[in-house]
Amino acid sequence: MTHMMDHLAAWLRDAHAMEEQALAMLTAQAKRIQSYPDLKARIEQHIVETKGHVRLLQDLLDATPAAKVSRLKGFTGRLAATAQGFGGALTSDEVVKGAMAAYSFEHIEIAAYRVLIATADELGEAGAKSVFEQILQEEIAMADWLADNLGETTRLYLLRDERELQAKR
Repeated sequence: MTHMMDHLAAWLRDAHAMEEQALAMLTAQAKRIQSYPDLKARIEQHIVETKGHVRLLQDLLDATPAAKVSRLKGFTGRLAATAQGFGGALTSDEVVKGAMAAYSFEHIEIAAYRVLIATADELGEAGAKSVFEQILQEEIAMADWLADNLGETTRLYLLRDERELQAKR
């Protein structure tokens, strides 16, 4: 069981850092979106959800002695996310690439929470499992929304670009 708890602690730290990175990426993306109100609104909703994820995971970290958060890892993830946000500003199709990146990142998060759920279940950590299941449902909902709207976002981008309107963001 010691090895399983070590894995849970490590993966919990990783999930916390991942959510902080997601928060930085989403915040940068939402600030830049101007011409896509539905996308902006859904990203802003997910920012609120992601802040909740960070808090829930922090509570689990605080209750797990073996899982002290690495401040450096969290900072490094936020720094990378901020750089990624600025990098998107240099592309002419920023909104499309940002939506694609968000869709991909949601699936990384989904995989991470499925691993955490299985680990918590194996350890009999019902409280942690419940938290991971709640977060997983919100990540799946965001991924589904992005999947359902990626085509429309792309079409709107193409129409705006063709008419030489503000299309990139």
